[in-house]
Amino acid sequence: MKESETAATGAKPTISVGPNRFKAVGMPMQMLANTLSRYLGRLVVDETGLKGSYDVTLEWTPDMPPAGAAVPGNEPPPADSLSLFTAVQEQLGLKLDSKKAPVHMFVIDRLDRPEAN
Repeated sequence: MKESETAATGAKPTISVGPNRFKAVGMPMQMLANTLSRYLGRLVVDETGLKGSYDVTLEWTPDMPPAGAAVPGNEPPPADSLSLFTAVQEQLGLKLDSKKAPVHMFVIDRLDRPEAN
């Protein structure tokens, strides 16, 4: 991962996403964690301590389709394919560890239908 030169110019991060890849210029680590959360379907918490903005390019092979999902074109990935977890480690030098951490959540205790006017 390379520290971005755009931080000095004050430019906003730019992101280009595809199904199994994304490229960003000037991305803070918290934004990277949020982006990985969307791809993984679970919360990713930034514990790197890195405060700068980075240029990031990440490419991986999609996960296998669920068992029984016989859809044309859903062949198993090649043996040399990279999972998102492996790609993050090999291409960015970061490691995703699964663990429990506190999260913020909203709890709705009650819901009433509005009265007619």
